[in-house]
Amino acid sequence: MDRKYLFTALIYGILGLALGIHMAASHDHGQLVTHAHIMLLGFVVSFFYALCHKLWLHEANCRLASIQFYAHQVGTPVLLVCLFLLYGHIAPESILGPLLGIASITVLLGMLAMAVMVVMRRAPAT
Repeated sequence: MDRKYLFTALIYGILGLALGIHMAASHDHGQLVTHAHIMLLGFVVSFFYALCHKLWLHEANCRLASIQFYAHQVGTPVLLVCLFLLYGHIAPESILGPLLGIASITVLLGMLAMAVMVVMRRAPAT
């Protein structure tokens, strides 16, 4: 699971940096919120999850780890696309609001699943 998270973190990092470079070059910072979410939720949180799996959760419940991974990887892109559409004035908030809410809750559920895996982790034998 750690390699999957590392790979997705790098993809989000590339996308976030590309958007940031585009905003700087165009002098249009209208997507600042989207850029921040790509970098923090996509890159930083995914990288943090990769570290958690690599360092502490090698024996995590496989089913819960998969649910957690897919909750994060489904919720995050939906959230980011909706933010891009909202702050780009491409679609109205009345349409995107419910999708943003569902995506945010999906990401939250993924984080709660990570918390459960960390709490349920057995201490290493000494």
